Amino acid sequence: MLELNRSRPDPSGIGEKSQNIGRVDVSEPASISSGIAARYASAVFDLAKDGKAVAKLETNVDDLAAALDSSADLRDLISSPVYSRDVQAAAIDAISKKMKLQPIMANTLSLMAAKRRLFVLPQLVSQLCALIAEDKGEVTADVTSATALTKAQSDKLAKTLKANVGKDVKIKATVDESLIGGLVVKVGSKMIDTSIRSKLNSLQNAMKEVG
Repeated sequence: MLELNRSRPDPSGIGEKSQNIGRVDVSEPASISSGIAARYASAVFDLAKDGKAVAKLETNVDDLAAALDSSADLRDLISSPVYSRDVQAAAIDAISKKMKLQPIMANTLSLMAAKRRLFVLPQLVSQLCALIAEDKGEVTADVTSATALTKAQSDKLAKTLKANVGKDVKIKATVDESLIGGLVVKVGSKMIDTSIRSKLNSLQNAMKEVG
């Protein structure tokens, strides 16, 4: 069984930067959860920037995003009230070690577990993606497809989007089989839905109007 060392020092300094974060109950609205995640993200990014470790942070964030997307167990761990504070802390500590997260990220997750704030991890990842992209002069495109995009498809889509937005585009891909086919692409406030599901819904609505 994994044991959490509660007296472990915090070399990242994230605890000091985030001492006022995490006083909101889990049942609070999503807007408040987003606010909590934004403050964590800002503290983490600033520390990474100061330590010239943004590239390593980006790798960690990409790995966490992939883990959240692929692991139902991880999503359950961070969101279910069934797991105690100690169980969450021990599990997230083991995950950090297995993923070889840098101290800034690992200590942030430990702090979030101690404060019962792991439920904002998806928002934290999203906020960090945006901060890193902005720092690199990129924009992030949230792309949902019925099947996983190949590297060639992802690269081609990024190139096409770059021609439209005038900036380098980082693809954040997720899979939703209910789309049946096609893509849903969101860049900032703009969304393009070419999914078969959307076309079928439009057809269904048109048929209702005809009827």
